[in-house]
Amino acid sequence: MAVVVARQSKSRLSLHGLGVICGLTAGVWLGTAEAPTKLVTAGFSPFAVSLCMVAGVFTARWTFPTLLKGTSYVWEDLLEKKHLIVWALLAGALWAVANTLTVFAIRDVGLAVAFPLWNANSLVGLFWGRVLFRELEGASARNIAKVVLGSVIIVAAAILLGFSTLQGGSEVARHHALAGIVAAAGASLMWGTMYVPYRKAYLSGMNPLSFVTAFTVGELGTVLALTLALDGGRHSSAFALLHMPGVVFWLFLGGFVWVIGDLFQQFATKYLGIGRGIPLSNTNQLWGLAWGALVFGELAKADHAHRLMVLAGSAGMILGALAISTAVASEKEHSSTNEAVARECERYGLDYRKTLLAQAGDEFDSRTSTKRWWDYLIVAAATGFFLWMGLRAVVPPLAMNLRWVAVLAVVLVVSLAAGTWSLWRRTQFS
Repeated sequence: MAVVVARQSKSRLSLHGLGVICGLTAGVWLGTAEAPTKLVTAGFSPFAVSLCMVAGVFTARWTFPTLLKGTSYVWEDLLEKKHLIVWALLAGALWAVANTLTVFAIRDVGLAVAFPLWNANSLVGLFWGRVLFRELEGASARNIAKVVLGSVIIVAAAILLGFSTLQGGSEVARHHALAGIVAAAGASLMWGTMYVPYRKAYLSGMNPLSFVTAFTVGELGTVLALTLALDGGRHSSAFALLHMPGVVFWLFLGGFVWVIGDLFQQFATKYLGIGRGIPLSNTNQLWGLAWGALVFGELAKADHAHRLMVLAGSAGMILGALAISTAVASEKEHSSTNEAVARECERYGLDYRKTLLAQAGDEFDSRTSTKRWWDYLIVAAATGFFLWMGLRAVVPPLAMNLRWVAVLAVVLVVSLAAGTWSLWRRTQFS
């Protein structure tokens, strides 16, 4: 433990600060990743959109860990903690179900409203973090108050947004709005529960880059099974869409963008815990609202009251999330986390000191991130495939404000630079 404290004292960036940067960066990229799913409004099946997006996720999941650490490092990390592979597959399956539900939600209520609704997953994650991992144990009264107040604000904002989608319109429109709300709520439940395997993995010292490599197998297998079972089997429009590289490129792009956001979210969860990491990354609702309202004009025809309800609900959820994320962990809370690490080590026969160091971003073993020739081949193949589709890409049949696209693209690049530099300087992606 003394080694960890010494390392932190030498660094100008604390683990809490690193977690906050990762969470905010995750919010920018996760919010952008859902924009390509607007293609569902062009007549494509939600299952088709989800499957193509997950195919892009699968490609990126293998590319980024290979690029940053190398396959030798990843495989050694996975084999050292074999019991976590099952948890990673489970997390991937939960993500696949949640992602498919979000496509239905976007179709029925739009990005601007769907985002804040499914970001209530912070409450689900907060519950599991407290019950299963004793997060907030030993916290000060002030920190507990921040978490409780933030949770109440998030719930109130979700209710406000739900009612805003039911105001006015025909009976059919209300039915679709209700279906969209239910889909977003289901995604919230799935995503909130998905963070349990995340936290379990990082308490055991696994690198997020290793975890996501196994994670992607579970998500691709699950979304493929959902498509075959619920979307016409081999006759699903998903397989026809896969033969349209000009359109599929944008969904692959969404998958790539989502993976970058999720990697930062994984690091935020590792260094802040579920209760703090999830709300911070849930600032993605701000960016989802920006893409939905500014780029796609979702609120252009909304009346004044509707706009106020959506904006107030979004602002409320952001304030609630920030209230939770600014509750900095005390020494007593850190002790509780160390006890959770000790329980995992005892349960699975892990080295406590090495696991504690890895959990804090300090790897203390013989693993190397030296690249092999096949690592470069994997990266080259993924890049070549992506470029091949990009050259055949066509502009989606959607009305978009290109000026706002450019502005939001600049925000993406700046946030990526800040997050990547912070992670490399503090932990070298560990």
